[in-house]
Amino acid sequence: MELSKKIKIGTRGSRLALWQADFLQNQLSEIGVESELVIIKTKGDQIQHLGFDKMEGKGFFTKEIEDALLRGDVDMAVHSMKDLPTTQPEGLVITAVSYRENPSDWLLIRKESMDESATLKLKKEAIVGTSSARRKAQMLGFRSDIELKDIRGNVPTRIEKLRKGDFDAILLAGAGVERLQLDISDLEVIKFNVKEFIPAPAQGVLAFQVCKNDTMTRRILKNIHHSDVALTTNIERKVLKLLDGGCQLPMGAYCERDAMGNYHLWVALADAWDAPVKKVRLSSSTSFQLAENAIAKLGLEIKQ
Repeated sequence: MELSKKIKIGTRGSRLALWQADFLQNQLSEIGVESELVIIKTKGDQIQHLGFDKMEGKGFFTKEIEDALLRGDVDMAVHSMKDLPTTQPEGLVITAVSYRENPSDWLLIRKESMDESATLKLKKEAIVGTSSARRKAQMLGFRSDIELKDIRGNVPTRIEKLRKGDFDAILLAGAGVERLQLDISDLEVIKFNVKEFIPAPAQGVLAFQVCKNDTMTRRILKNIHHSDVALTTNIERKVLKLLDGGCQLPMGAYCERDAMGNYHLWVALADAWDAPVKKVRLSSSTSFQLAENAIAKLGLEIKQ
């Protein structure tokens, strides 16, 4: 497949974002498409002293890249899908998604902060780092005695803060650790079951975004699209959209299909990061109304 010009890919500059962009470049290269990276700083990169629940709006890690796409500075963008707002800016579309890396959240614990007899092997009143309201709410459901502290920075930076003793443990997405192949052998790792500690919608998936009218790039991306992943992440993101939530909403959603094609959906929701978490599970032979039924089972009204 030949192109008269290289595709310009907009990406953040963190180590994980660059891994994602390199992965996309390799995928494009395999189908004969040349590309180059354009690194763009986002609000989420620039504001490092606040937790997400204290920042205004949505799209902390995406808006500046989307603006560059709309201006024509880049031809496409690669995002962590869980960071992407469910409503696309006018003129932009998600054309393709990647395979799904391990979607579970991991708890990384310093050896000095362990208590083998305690739940999650974490000592009493431990300081746990996370800036995610979803992770905070679910973590308190396991251990109400812990102290939660916001932590910012890319994945390697957060792990170094843990090693230095700023925290007893930190929560993060296992996908980032696995993709970067980080050595965490000096830490205790608790890998949560996604059906018990429910991840962010589309966690572990990359989204490839383009301008709606750029038919050539959209056609190219269809060659690397994982439609099976889209079937389940569309349901997860629909729950988020119907709740009118962003990545700071204390909500998790995880969906999978079994060998018979049936859908199984798990949703966790809290009113606030320090409020009790409500969980529901639904199964259906079809995706139709599955997100809406989950919200009804939570006893909520759809916000839009």
